[in-house]
Amino acid sequence: MRVEIVESNPKWPDEFNFEKLKLKEVLGELALEIHHIGSTSIPGLAAKPIIDIIIEISSLSALDQQTSVMNSLGYEAKGEYGIDGRRYFIKGGSDRSHQIHAFKTGDSNIYRHIAFRDYLQSHPEVMQEYAILKRKLAKVCNDDIDMYCDGKDEFIKLQESKAIMWRSNA
Repeated sequence: MRVEIVESNPKWPDEFNFEKLKLKEVLGELALEIHHIGSTSIPGLAAKPIIDIIIEISSLSALDQQTSVMNSLGYEAKGEYGIDGRRYFIKGGSDRSHQIHAFKTGDSNIYRHIAFRDYLQSHPEVMQEYAILKRKLAKVCNDDIDMYCDGKDEFIKLQESKAIMWRSNA
């Protein structure tokens, strides 16, 4: 997978909303909430041009039965993909355009992703620090996505903990 960081694109929210409508249409009541997360959800933040989506679902087993429906939208099911209680889907293969993280409503992973997003939106200096780190890592990782993600891990964990405290005090 190519690791490329591009400038923020004002069309990313529209791309998310378009995908959200399609997902709501095919998943119906199973999809309780659909959230835009990740760097493309933060105006002004440079990002890999991949729309990250969290779907809050009522049942993991019910979602597992919808694999063919997700395939019809171009998504490939990856199972938990390293995170207990998650269902992960990618669209676009190695030239990924979207990725979905589906969790049962109430899962702490939903809260931490949304808190991190909101924290970066409300703290432009942290957002800029993150953008600098991402650009630096993209230049040195030689398209090794694991190396890129590992390089962001410490920063993200620190900022997520601050985001969760910030959110709980809001």
